Amino acid sequence: MRTIDLSPLYRSLVGFDRLAAQLDAAARTEASSGYPPYNIERTGENDYRIEIAVAGFKPEELNVEVKENLLTVTGRKAANDDAKQYLHRGLAERNFERKFQLTDYLVVVDAALSNGLLSVSLKRELPEALKPRTVEIKSSASPLIEGEKAA
Repeated sequence: MRTIDLSPLYRSLVGFDRLAAQLDAAARTEASSGYPPYNIERTGENDYRIEIAVAGFKPEELNVEVKENLLTVTGRKAANDDAKQYLHRGLAERNFERKFQLTDYLVVVDAALSNGLLSVSLKRELPEALKPRTVEIKSSASPLIEGEKAA
């Protein structure tokens, strides 16, 4: 497992301790199970999509929750396989929980299930105060030079 020592950066960067905590959390998450597989796609300048392979799950067996910049996708399969007798069971229809740390101002727009893929659409929505703006430059009359009279 890889570890990154960010302590030299703390000497010159102030307020980045939260970033270090997020990097540590991401490193711990990667060590967990790779099930279910997923893709993270950038679909626009401020738009993203997470696609999770959830074949065999119904919409009511899936839950998408956002709390304090943490997106959690869970799948809870109903246990109703008592009547079925499998000769081979290769489909992994087990319960799962997948977590994604979201950056500030990234909101979940919607979630859709189609062809075994759960797609979660995200959009960065910056508050007006953080968006770039143009400042109007005002012009005033040129100051009088000593000895000149105002017209």
